[in-house]
Amino acid sequence: MQHILALSRSAVIVRHWFEIDLDDASMEHGVRIELREVAPQQHRGSESAAQLITADRPLWRADLFDRLTDAPGSFGVAHYHPEFSGNEPCDRTWDPELTANPWRWLRDHIANLGAGPGRKVWQLEPADAGELSGLADVIVTLAREFAPDRCRSAQECFQLTRDARESVRLMMEYLRRPDLLDRSWVSPWAETA
Repeated sequence: MQHILALSRSAVIVRHWFEIDLDDASMEHGVRIELREVAPQQHRGSESAAQLITADRPLWRADLFDRLTDAPGSFGVAHYHPEFSGNEPCDRTWDPELTANPWRWLRDHIANLGAGPGRKVWQLEPADAGELSGLADVIVTLAREFAPDRCRSAQECFQLTRDARESVRLMMEYLRRPDLLDRSWVSPWAETA
């Protein structure tokens, strides 16, 4: 399940996410919040025809994650990606404030459009920037619904991320230490669709 708040030229996607660390096969899950560009599309059909909306190019991402082995809600591996190169995120950026108070951190980032000490403001269409800033509390409320402490089993996590089955399978394929993977926990993603 995903919630998508689409503005005129940008969108915010809020969802639960599950991933496997490629180095040590530790598993992480929690809420992923992405800011994306809404790509302009050519008008199709009549004046009343439904139009295509594409939330395409990623601009920013925050992953408010726990390791499965951590106490739920500790946010021990919460991080963000302030930049993307094409579709690929930059390395994880760590911020002690994010771990200490993830909801305030997220609200502040959205309300301030990414701006802060050592951070530049997101380059958004001015009308979208004004709307997005005002949606900070709405986005935090949505994000809380997908927090790591809300997901308590492999089956529940899979139900929230079943659309990402291919990504999880790629993680399993690229593991540097596949012998460390808890295969029973990832079995819902490994099963044939």
